[in-house]
Formats: sequence, C-alpha cells, structure tokens
Amino acid sequence: MLRYFVNKNPQSTGEHEVHDSECGYLPSPENRIYLGGYTTCEEAVREARKYYDNVDGCYHCCRGCYTR
Repeated sequence: MLRYFVNKNPQSTGEHEVHDSECGYLPSPENRIYLGGYTTCEEAVREARKYYDNVDGCYHCCRGCYTR
C-alpha cells in the first residue's frame, strides 16, 4: 500500500496530478493534499476527485491512471 497525494497546483493543462509518496515529482508539502494509503492509483484518483474535478495520475508514478 502506497501513500498518495494530489497537487494543489494544476498543470498548465488544468489537471491536478496524483502522486505516490515515492515519486520524484512529488510536490512540496505546502502544495499537496494527503489522500491516504491505497493499493491502486485508481482509488487515489477517486479520492482526489473529492477535492478537484479535473484530476489525472502522474506520468512517472501513476502511469496506470495517466490519461493525457
């Protein structure tokens, strides 16, 4: 089970990216919201949609949820 976060700052294309705690692109603590521990990125993305409508997985750590 990994810990997941969503970036408070949207990408230039509008999405708020979901990252796992081991990602090299994890936003700084002040720019992320802790989502919880999940076994899949799909669960984390679902949780992130409680905060933001436009959510996507990080290409580097959540490729299974990356849709762009």
